[in-house]
Amino acid sequence: MHLKAVTGVTPEQRLDELGLELPPVPEAVADYVTHTQIGPIIYTSGMLPWIAGDLKFKGKMGAELTVEQGYEAFQLSALNGLSLLRSITGDLGRIKRIHRLEGTGGATPDFFDMPLALNGASHLINAVFGEKGAHSRMIYSNPSMPIDCATLLVFWAEV
Repeated sequence: MHLKAVTGVTPEQRLDELGLELPPVPEAVADYVTHTQIGPIIYTSGMLPWIAGDLKFKGKMGAELTVEQGYEAFQLSALNGLSLLRSITGDLGRIKRIHRLEGTGGATPDFFDMPLALNGASHLINAVFGEKGAHSRMIYSNPSMPIDCATLLVFWAEV
């Protein structure tokens, strides 16, 4: 991976250049907080593929969903994460680094393309933050996901 510094534009401007808009900040769906912060590191709870309270992607990759739809679902989960991070920091430009993404996708036992689906989040973060977005990641697959969501994404971000 050879990422360049994104200079001269803010992360919000990069999103605009990419034709993407941040959705409303997602709320917790159970008894937990949406994030915690230890020193300069923000840890988010799992971000789902919501648009204004509507779960856009449901089901399992390898059954109801294709790898391409998984890619879109992870991208939307990432947009929700960025929306949350902006609400915490006031400005995505305050983020010094995205250190880690942890993705979980709903999948059938014979679906092996989860890394390609998680690229939906990774490609977005790299495009928005450049070298500040270079992250480690972990991918999990589950036969059963909360509220039948297709994807769940956790951020570790430094401010």
